[in-house]
Amino acid sequence: MSERWDREAVASYEEWFETAEGAFAFSQERRLVERLVSAWPRRGQRLLDVGCGPGMLLKSMWESGFDVTGLDAAPEMLGAARRRMGARAAYHVGQADHMPFDDNEFEFSVVMNVLEFCEDPEAVLREAARVTRHGMIVCYLNKWSLYWLLVGRPGRNGRGGRLARARWFSPLDMRRMLGTALGVVPEEAGSVLPGPPKTWRGRRPWTVLNRLVYPHGVGAFCAVRLDFTGGKPLTPLMAFSARPCGTT
Repeated sequence: MSERWDREAVASYEEWFETAEGAFAFSQERRLVERLVSAWPRRGQRLLDVGCGPGMLLKSMWESGFDVTGLDAAPEMLGAARRRMGARAAYHVGQADHMPFDDNEFEFSVVMNVLEFCEDPEAVLREAARVTRHGMIVCYLNKWSLYWLLVGRPGRNGRGGRLARARWFSPLDMRRMLGTALGVVPEEAGSVLPGPPKTWRGRRPWTVLNRLVYPHGVGAFCAVRLDFTGGKPLTPLMAFSARPCGTT
């Protein structure tokens, strides 16, 4: 499936992240991603944000110390990212399953809530791995979560119907897909936002519930870290080995 974005749609998308619910949700997603990338070096390390959208995560990764590049199929989204980041990032228009980059051009990459809107998610994973030398974060919306029941289940209208049209993944779906496409075992995994959207607030009694990092598959937003060490494996490994520890 493909997403169509004009300036008005991009503005509406950005506005959601300025609401109390949206701002809190992204703060927790960002916290999980930053936790997973904490094992990686930063200075002089190039990181690609695949499907960067208006650049919120791009900005976060730049603030973490990476040299960042954003890729998106929608010029309007890249325009929003450029307004947010200016010359602190590089920007490329392109498809996630056919990127305009050389093999191993980046040390690291992040694929955040992109696979849900792709015709061939495995092709996107393979392409992201092709351009990435050392490690990758894959973030996705959890089909086993309460959030899916409320906004992702067919017949629901979550945020204009966009999330209801998305292809959500369970942890088992992601395990199979990573094994088939890449043949790698995630080094670390986690999730955040276990409750319904009305609980996504930074005040009591929801503070404790929503500020924890949960095991993989518990929360609405899941993320796994893949480390490519000693070359990318050629034989698919079909099981997770995750140490306890993450759109739109």
